[in-house]
Amino acid sequence: MSSPFRSKIRQALADPILQLALDNNAERRNTACRTVYLSLPENLQAMRKKAHAIRAEVIANFDRYLEEFIANAQRNGFIVHRTQTAAQAVQIILDIAARHQAKRIAKSKSMVSEEINLNPALEQAGYEVIETDLGEYIVQLRREHPAHIITPAVHLTRQQVGELFHEKLGLPLTDDVPTLTATARRVLREVFLTADIGLSGVNFGVAENGLICLLTNEGNGRMVTTLPPVHIALMGIERLVPTLEDLAVMLYLLPRSATGQKLTVYTSLIRSPNPGDGCQERHLVLVDNGRLALRNTPLKEALYCIRCGACFNACPVFREIGGHGYVGKSGQHTPYGGPIGSILSGGLFGYEEFGHLARASSLCGACREACPVDIDLPGLLLRVRAGKVGAPTSPKVHMPNAPASLKLGIRLFSLIATHPRMFYLAQKSAALLSRLISPASSWLRLPSVTGWGVSKDFPRPAQKPFRQQWKEMHHNTSISTPLLQSEEGDSRAGIPSASQPTQPENLTEWFAAEFTALGGQFFVCREDDLAQKIIAFLKEHQISDVQTWHSRYLPKDLIPTLEQNGIQVTTQANPSLQAGITGVECAIAESGSLLLPGDAERPLTASLLPEIHLAILRSQDIFPRLPEALKRLKEIKPPAAVLVSGPSRTADIEMTLTIGVHGPKQVVVFCLD
Repeated sequence: MSSPFRSKIRQALADPILQLALDNNAERRNTACRTVYLSLPENLQAMRKKAHAIRAEVIANFDRYLEEFIANAQRNGFIVHRTQTAAQAVQIILDIAARHQAKRIAKSKSMVSEEINLNPALEQAGYEVIETDLGEYIVQLRREHPAHIITPAVHLTRQQVGELFHEKLGLPLTDDVPTLTATARRVLREVFLTADIGLSGVNFGVAENGLICLLTNEGNGRMVTTLPPVHIALMGIERLVPTLEDLAVMLYLLPRSATGQKLTVYTSLIRSPNPGDGCQERHLVLVDNGRLALRNTPLKEALYCIRCGACFNACPVFREIGGHGYVGKSGQHTPYGGPIGSILSGGLFGYEEFGHLARASSLCGACREACPVDIDLPGLLLRVRAGKVGAPTSPKVHMPNAPASLKLGIRLFSLIATHPRMFYLAQKSAALLSRLISPASSWLRLPSVTGWGVSKDFPRPAQKPFRQQWKEMHHNTSISTPLLQSEEGDSRAGIPSASQPTQPENLTEWFAAEFTALGGQFFVCREDDLAQKIIAFLKEHQISDVQTWHSRYLPKDLIPTLEQNGIQVTTQANPSLQAGITGVECAIAESGSLLLPGDAERPLTASLLPEIHLAILRSQDIFPRLPEALKRLKEIKPPAAVLVSGPSRTADIEMTLTIGVHGPKQVVVFCLD
């Protein structure tokens, strides 16, 4: 392993704050995931197999799906740019910014932007680039890289964040997480409203209709794709699914594996520019940067990754060194740490620089057990160790990055292990020799110079080899216990084996239970009582001005009644308004989610900018599960839509849940029964 990497490891192990933060993050994430997996509509292992098959199908027939996706995206109104290298992608974004004479760029989380070093290039060109995800904003203020792909500031305490905000933002010194979050909300709200360009990542692109999907919890992803006049979406070209039905499978698994949620608070589904909400132009920058080459290597399964971060939390190595510990031979940072990053870094960014990262693994298999797409991560790590990162026709590399002593040892072991009699004699000899070295203990005490001896002892070889023990067992006992267990669950990984959950008969009650569990408020009323209930709510909160959808998408006479009672109504976005009133296309009972379409007469800003979102839902529009809602979306084809699952939230500071970040702090549903 490289000297800078060893130095980072020692530094991380010596940091008690980092160790505590990594353990707390992993334990909370893993516990939440185990719980929420039980609510899947099918057994988890069946869902993993489906997801694996979907990703395998896309990578195997990549050219066809990419061509279909690009054609549909262009037909929808996206300006699509396909790039082969990081430099090309950066230059295209610079050109777009220059063409629009942009000054300020509001940016939501994008690992591809980290991969291509976009921020430094934009800053060097004179643009103000501001990260708007709370964790990303914190590490940007510290001039650091994200420490985790899901929780960028996982390595920091609330005290450190308080000191940072005191120094950079002038906030009086505090470690109160809600105060810190409210400060970031206030500062970044002005950024959203004045940005010339919004830049986002893409979680999935849907080939059949050219739609892009973006998952966020705080609301910043919605802000940067809705408010600025120009939106640039940055997407790794492999992040495709064939259909909306396949997208549903991924949406069942990604939030559960990443954050332990049934759905993220906001699932944005963007089809085209949406003049009704300010975005006049959408660009889609497709980044290859080595992915197509990786598809033709033994590492192609790494392209199945959906960037959930579950393997990070499961990996005992990552839980000790964190994301900042993964560096190259020369000390170069990689945006992808953990098990999957140890594979991708060598495959995408250079084996000579990052090949050693694959050795930072115990090969325990916890990463594969945690992976929602069932990627054979241990097998891929072994391939990287063996130097199998190029095309099968490329010259064979024999144990690169390995010290001479290891190469000699492996060759000797290979010789012995491939000759049964020689292997048997070696086993017996090792057992005899170990008794001479350590006659009073079943462990061999190794000297510290071996590297192992600092913290580990070696078990003494068995006196009877396994083959001999098996032969004696076979002759003396009968084996009645099955050797293989069912694949329906795995207690080692904490993965449940629950069967499909039963579906409650009353969809309204099911939705209400899920929605209120997310922090939403739910009221049932008749249509003729609706206006008075909304008026009473608004007066209770001293609200006299609201943004609404066009009256044709709301219950009859609602708007006139509000106006007759002194409530000023507008369909135009206004950041000073405290409440927004919208209808609901449909709702999803299993996750407590609302599907809101966005167009010129149904502005998404009404459910985004105000602190309080009032949604009017008809009970007959409640569907049991996600696929039915996506089917409705397929029928109505709005320029954009969003699934809203409760009020906006974050846990980016010490995993402390805070309600109300960039989106509304309250979401209230009035259900017409």
